[in-house]
Amino acid sequence: MKASALVVVILLVLGCGSAYARRPQATKAVQEIRAVLDKQVTEWNKGNLEGFMAGYWNSQSLSFYSGSIKTAGWQPTIDRYRQRYQSEGREMGKLDFTELEIETLGANSAFVRGKWHLKMKDSEPGGLFTLIFRKFPTGWKIIHDHTSSQ
Repeated sequence: MKASALVVVILLVLGCGSAYARRPQATKAVQEIRAVLDKQVTEWNKGNLEGFMAGYWNSQSLSFYSGSIKTAGWQPTIDRYRQRYQSEGREMGKLDFTELEIETLGANSAFVRGKWHLKMKDSEPGGLFTLIFRKFPTGWKIIHDHTSSQ
């Protein structure tokens, strides 16, 4: 009998999580976040780093982790991107995101996982990323980015 009750409780908990994911505001948030990511890809592929960075929170509290490097703030993050992808002899390549999983954590926050891939002249770097989004009056922005390379 106790096992049956436990199964019922687990099913109820799982059902509540699924119900939240289907709620209209969750679906709208997922669509809005996906639009931010799609715009980032479009801007990157046009060579517009500032347009790509519009998806990030323009704050000193923005955090960007890649490998063993922690970058704090919007300006140091764009400077890092410029050095890595726009300095002499570098290229931005063509970006795409795949395997996106967008999960709302509440009305104003979300968690995103996915893969990134760049097609360059001589290489194709890529890896995984985890993003935390927060909804601001101006829309959804990335407040934390943890990106790995393969």
